[in-house]
Amino acid sequence: MSIDLLIRNGIVLTMDEEDRKFDRGAVAVSGDAIVGVGPEETLAAEGAARVIDARGGIIMPGLINTHTHAAMTLFRGLADDLPLMEWLQDHIFPAEARLDADKVYAGTTLACAEMILSGTTCFCDMYLFEGAVAQAARDAGVRAVVGEVLYDFPSPHYGPIEKGLDYTLRLIEKWRDDPLVSIAVEPHSPYLCAPDLLKRAESISRTHDIPLVIHVSETKGEVDQMRERYGKTPVAHLSDLGLLSPRLIACHCVALTQDDISLLRDHNVKVSHNPESNMKLASGIAPIPELLKAGVCVALGTDGCSSNNNLDLFGEMDTAAKLHKVNTLDPTVLDAGAVLRMATIDGARALGLGDITGSLETGKRADIIVIDTDKPHLTPMYHPESHLVYAVRGSDAAASVINGQVVMADRQLTTIDRTALSAQIREIGREIREFNGN
Repeated sequence: MSIDLLIRNGIVLTMDEEDRKFDRGAVAVSGDAIVGVGPEETLAAEGAARVIDARGGIIMPGLINTHTHAAMTLFRGLADDLPLMEWLQDHIFPAEARLDADKVYAGTTLACAEMILSGTTCFCDMYLFEGAVAQAARDAGVRAVVGEVLYDFPSPHYGPIEKGLDYTLRLIEKWRDDPLVSIAVEPHSPYLCAPDLLKRAESISRTHDIPLVIHVSETKGEVDQMRERYGKTPVAHLSDLGLLSPRLIACHCVALTQDDISLLRDHNVKVSHNPESNMKLASGIAPIPELLKAGVCVALGTDGCSSNNNLDLFGEMDTAAKLHKVNTLDPTVLDAGAVLRMATIDGARALGLGDITGSLETGKRADIIVIDTDKPHLTPMYHPESHLVYAVRGSDAAASVINGQVVMADRQLTTIDRTALSAQIREIGREIREFNGN
């Protein structure tokens, strides 16, 4: 067996169906794929072209961020402490009107740097100029599912919706069979998309067998608005239009009825839970324990940096676990193992990538991170899963491999020039500040 990379001397958490763990394990990589997972003595005997020493830390699948708006790193802290609709319509939409492909590329590259440095190896993005998002992710070596946001009013990128649908089709064709980037169809929400647009988006998703991503029931106000307009909840509205399917990723799902939960379960819809964004915007608390009990696949997302304000999925895991414990007054709700699966294998399943990433298994793509546990806040360690959810920070990620490429080693990025990027982002920030009057 030819081994290009061996990650050794660590506790290996596979996150596979059997939840296998190797206390002194290793992962062997050849090309872009995992070719061995198991005890170190078994794999180390083969020899390898390159070795990463985990130094007794944790070797695990990279984290998967199932909902974000990557280029909104450019707006981090721009308009904090405001209600969702005021934040969106009075501050974010006007700022986005000033964007172009170059700014989105830079903002996405910044997001990729932040995600790599905090242990995320794959993200799902909804934004403008998504061709630039796709290229930035590809250049940074990050796995990504991307889709141009679609809504009824003219976009600052493509203009009228017909051009938005055409742009989506061009993205599908351009990135077909790419090893890192895949395309989704992404109408913004039921309240910003007419029924005809939603049905056309679903048709594209079905024809090309790709994900359909949409914000759903993010606030009670949104649900009230949909009831007034259509006489039903957003989930019921999507059901009547034929949008509920295993391809659908419903983001947020804060204000759900029991009938909504049943519909999501019956149609095998995936849910992206974004607790920190929902908390910051005072949107409410999604009924995640109820969704999980019903058998709905729930994954984690950070949302964009202007409503979070970071892309650290380790922090998101910690928040998710604690939020639902205090909300239900039940300390057993959302145990560490369940939350860890939400951020790894269940995230992969939600994005339709469960066969290639999300767990460490022979034949899957080599999307692997190493956590440095030789730190005061991680010593001693009785249960690795507990530490990962309640104690580890994004800054504890020491190395990252995506699709077999080492994109970070010893906390140093290998695909992004941080110095040049920071200078570029500061210049864009000055432009945004002048426009916004800050």
